[in-house]
Amino acid sequence: MRIHVVPQTQGALTPRAAELADGARALGALAAEVLGVLATEVTIDPAGDPSKVDGIANRAALVRNRAGQLAALEAPEAKVLTIGGDCAVELAPIGVARFRHGAGLGVAYFDAHPDLNTAASSPSGAYHGMVLRSLFGEGDPEFAASPALEPGRAVLVGTRSIDPAEQEAIDRGLATVAPAAELPKRLRESGAESVYLHLDLDVLDPAEFTGINYPEPDGLSVPELVSAIDSLAEFEVVGAAVTECVTADREELRKLVPVLEAVGRVMASGPR
Repeated sequence: MRIHVVPQTQGALTPRAAELADGARALGALAAEVLGVLATEVTIDPAGDPSKVDGIANRAALVRNRAGQLAALEAPEAKVLTIGGDCAVELAPIGVARFRHGAGLGVAYFDAHPDLNTAASSPSGAYHGMVLRSLFGEGDPEFAASPALEPGRAVLVGTRSIDPAEQEAIDRGLATVAPAAELPKRLRESGAESVYLHLDLDVLDPAEFTGINYPEPDGLSVPELVSAIDSLAEFEVVGAAVTECVTADREELRKLVPVLEAVGRVMASGPR
């Protein structure tokens, strides 16, 4: 296993977005300690322009950052745990996983938000709310994945803040929303043969962890999240990411140790 720390902030436009870089570095250091794996920081462009180009803020920086991630992912000898940064860091690793593992790739998407907007429907222009739609090959053509995820092979867990355009995408079958206890069943029903694990920390209830970039009430507890991650052990988990951390406070971060341990367990199962 390898850990890639991607301290990207430009995909988010929240009040705490600037804290994502330090949060990624601190969480990456903790993940390296917990999992006994060296963490490598992927060089990204720290510049940005929040004005929207074709509906996407910080567009040029996001394109350059994706290129840097793709270069870091060229060596396929190990599974990669990506530590973000905002959720837009997922465009490269999930896209690479789809290319390498084929149409049977499923995505366990732990996130308070489905990230299924397009530039045309996004209320903010923040790309972290569009990344899963791009991975289905839709939206802005410069970001649309090819090959794309197969419709229905993303299962959303803990998702509780859904924009109208995102609901439309769900209703026509791009993704499904499921209770945590039904995650393995829904992935099997989707035809998933292998799984990528996406974890935005806003899936947690804000009372559980304060370092959440875009908190929403009524999220999962840490034990509930750990149990749901462990339920993926029946699949080969080919890659994973933990994103949207906005604290570098060591004591607060240590609340995530059971989560990181669970991610390590499921990534260690199956072929490496």
